[in-house]
Formats: sequence, C-alpha cells, structure tokens
Amino acid sequence: MTILLQLIYSGIALGMIYAVIAFGYQLTFATSGTLNFGQGEALMLGAMVGLTLVNLGVNFWLMIPLVILFGFLQGAFVERIGVRPAIKIKSEFGWIMSTIALGIIFKNVAENVWGRDDLRFPSPLPESPIHLFGANVLPMELLVVGGAILMMLAVEFFNRKSIYGKAVVATSNDRDAAGLMGINTGLVITFSYALSSATAAFAGVLIAPLTLTGATMGAVLGLKAFAVAIIGGLNSGMGVLVGGVILGVAETTTGFYLSTGYKDVPGLVLLLLVLAVKPAGLFGKSAIKKV
Repeated sequence: MTILLQLIYSGIALGMIYAVIAFGYQLTFATSGTLNFGQGEALMLGAMVGLTLVNLGVNFWLMIPLVILFGFLQGAFVERIGVRPAIKIKSEFGWIMSTIALGIIFKNVAENVWGRDDLRFPSPLPESPIHLFGANVLPMELLVVGGAILMMLAVEFFNRKSIYGKAVVATSNDRDAAGLMGINTGLVITFSYALSSATAAFAGVLIAPLTLTGATMGAVLGLKAFAVAIIGGLNSGMGVLVGGVILGVAETTTGFYLSTGYKDVPGLVLLLLVLAVKPAGLFGKSAIKKV
C-alpha cells in the first residue's frame, strides 16, 4: 500500500506537468483554433535557459520569472513567424507545419548551444523525501503540484478579472464579433501564444530538478500533454487537470507493476477510447456551427 501511494504521488506530480502544457494548448486553440506543436520544445528551452541562469549564480526563485519572460517572448516569436502568415492566407495546415518546423529548429539550436548530453538540474529543495499520509514524497514533487495549480489559477484569474483577460475571453467566444467590437484579435492571438509558451517554460523549470535536462526532453512531454488535452477536452480546464492526473498515475503504476516498456500504453489506449466514444474529450463540449 505504501508503494502504491508513492506511485500515486509521483504520478500526480507528473500529471500536473502534463496538465500545464495541455493548458497551453487550450490557450491557443481557444483564440485562434490553432495549436503550437512546438510546445514541448518551449518547455525544453525554459529548462535549459533556467539551468544556464542557475549555473551563472542566479537564485532559483529569481530565475523562474526570468524564464517565464523568456517563454513569453519565444511564444510571441512563434506566432509572428509561424502562425500569423498561415492564418492570414487561411491555410488549414500551414500553421501545423510551421510550428513543427520551428520546434525542430529550436531543438537543433539547443543541441548546438548546450550539447546533446543530458544535464543535471540542481534542486532548490532538499532531496530527502518527507513522510506524507503513509508514504514518502519528494519536496520537489509537492512544489510541482502547487506551482502547476497556481499557474493555471493565475491565468484563469487574469482572464476573468482583468480588462485584457476579458478581451482574450471575448476572442475565444467569437473572434469575428470581438473584432467588430474593437478588440485587436491579432494581438490577442499573439498574447495567447506567448502565454502558452510561458506556461510551458515554467513547467520546464519545475520538472527539470526531478529528471535530466536535455535538448530531447520536450518531445515526449509535449506529445503526452497533447494526448491529455484531447482526453480532457480542448475547451475544459478541469478536463486537462483530470486527464493529466489519470495519465500520470497510469504511467507510474504501469511502469512499476508491469514494465517501464509498457508505461506509455495506458495513455495511448485511453486516448483511442476517448476519440472513439467521445471525440470532444471527457469534459469537452461539441461545438455546433450553423452552415
């Protein structure tokens, strides 16, 4: 029972990282109907930049807002270079290839700047586990869960309480109507991409002390987060939380009780089942459009 609890704790921490990245997918899909398929590379760049700053002597807690700012600028760059031209010419697949291509470029840049070897990210908290509700849990895992929840709550609070956040919500509800009301929808879409990459970069520095940091770390995380977004629903914040936890716990328990070679199977099976039974996601709502 103790081992199972520890697996669940680790799975929740991993699932919250998936949820934060999936939350970034939701931000861009809501405003523009597009997705940043280089989201995993945004996480990787956040972790690598954070590691560089820490090695230069920057305090971990001071490094976090700097990495978030870097992610914000990187996301705005992706939207301007890769997404906006495709939206202007109404290309249905242009933005897909553009974001994938930029993700590959970022990965190659990271390999040339930081090398191909995985690096150790120093933990800001003690690495000895603490006893919590009958099992041991790492302090960094608690920070991951708390940080992920705070990040998503902060974005939701911004959207609901600030005038700029309400412009984002209005664009999400009806981009054409928002434009007629004087909202600069192009700027809102840029902001959503910037915020999406900022959340991914934040997730990168959260998970980096729990794993090795390298140029390839974002590819699998980004893909699994996309699966979480589909499972939970691309228009449901609660959905990505539940989907992330389900996938994270399924991976840790499967990897321990069966084999690490099978830990990716439960999430993929669940994804196939959801797509077959409820394509909008467990908590998603099907959109009805008049034609």
